[in-house]
Formats: sequence, C-alpha cells, structure tokens
Amino acid sequence: MRFLGHIIVTGLALWVTALILPGMHLGENSSTVLTQILTIGAIALILALLNTIVKPLLEFLTFPITCVTLGLFQLVINTLMLLLASWVSGLFDLTLEFDRFWWALGAGVIIGILSAIVEAVTGLGDERGSRSRSVGE
Repeated sequence: MRFLGHIIVTGLALWVTALILPGMHLGENSSTVLTQILTIGAIALILALLNTIVKPLLEFLTFPITCVTLGLFQLVINTLMLLLASWVSGLFDLTLEFDRFWWALGAGVIIGILSAIVEAVTGLGDERGSRSRSVGE
C-alpha cells in the first residue's frame, strides 16, 4: 500500500513539475485527460521501480563522491534517475523529455521537494513512527 502511495505522490510531483518547468515535457498535449493521467501514472511507476532497483546501487557506487561533495552529488543521481526514466519511458512510447540536462536537474530538485512535502503531510515517509508504535504497544 505504501508503494502505491509513493507512486501517486511521484505522479503528482511529476505533473506539477511539468507545469512549472517549460523545458520538461510530460505526456502529449493533444491527448485526452485520461490518456495523460495514465501516462503520468506509468512514468511514475517506471521512476519508482528505477528508484527501488537502480538508485541504491548507484548510491553505493558513488558514496565517496557524495561524501566529498557533502551530499550535493545526490542531485546528480536524482537527475540521472530522471534521465534514465525518460529513456525507459521512450521505449514504451511514453513522453517524458527534457530539453537539456539543467531542466532535468531542476525537475529533480522540484520533484524531491514536492514529494518530501506531500509525504510529510500524509505520513507516507514516516516509516520510523509506524515501527515505534507497533514495538511500543
């Protein structure tokens, strides 16, 4: 259930980010609303799967660089995940495109901030709290 919540939050963050950034193209403008919603949902699923499978390996391999840059390299990792999701979604004829690397970097920052806010408000990101409640009871 938590994974589905993350997909919904990621989809909303993708949609809002595409509205904000002119260099990010998500879905086709001429499509129906239902088609756009399904496209955003599919891209959010692709991004969630990549973040679950590929991102931990990439973070492990780049841990020394992340330490040297005091965590700023995480922005590059998030950008690479978005660009990889763009490539994978292109294989399925889904539209997630960035005009330049910098638009993907900005999208990564905005998506990260929006996801953190929504997960904090909804409690999706509170794994520690749910564990402590079950242990303490």
